[in-house]
Amino acid sequence: MTDPVKHTDGGEAQPAKKRVFVALLPLIIFAALAGIFTWQLLSGKNMQEIPSALIGRDAPQTDLPPLEGLLLADGSQTPGLKGADLKGQVTLVNIWASWCVPCRDEHPLIVKLGQDPRIKVVGLNYKDAPENALEFLNSLGNSYDAVGTDRSGRAGIEWGVYGVPETFIVNREGKIVYKFVGPLSPESLMKQFMPEVEKALAQ
Repeated sequence: MTDPVKHTDGGEAQPAKKRVFVALLPLIIFAALAGIFTWQLLSGKNMQEIPSALIGRDAPQTDLPPLEGLLLADGSQTPGLKGADLKGQVTLVNIWASWCVPCRDEHPLIVKLGQDPRIKVVGLNYKDAPENALEFLNSLGNSYDAVGTDRSGRAGIEWGVYGVPETFIVNREGKIVYKFVGPLSPESLMKQFMPEVEKALAQ
């Protein structure tokens, strides 16, 4: 009696190849990301200047409630953040939080920017407890013309926030013209950020 002939059509090899590919997929993705990161470093591009889809577009019409208890110099309540108010004057929108250590390091520069009469500086308090945000500004100084509280983080999504701190420049027409990611330093303020502010002022 003869054995039946066995036909091989590669059916067993296909699943094996698929398992190998799935096993190697994380390594392939990691290698691709590492390649992109290395290219960014070698290209000389500033990693803090991450492109934003909002550049050149109208600033989000975000209406956020004020940080209750935060007072202006005249003793009145600091207003919340309203999208309609981001027109008529060059405005800096600073995204910050009390739990953000780099925000604390950056804040003296934000206070300094708030003293420039040519620009308006507003804050978007991101995913923060109001009492902590209030303590932060009362202890470090408040130079914001308005502060909106975004406890849910929804407004941050509308602004395309990667993380805090971030600072946007909005021109007189209410369009976003520049975005700086990460904490401003004295060097980046003078060499990168202020030239963009001056461009917006000159428009």
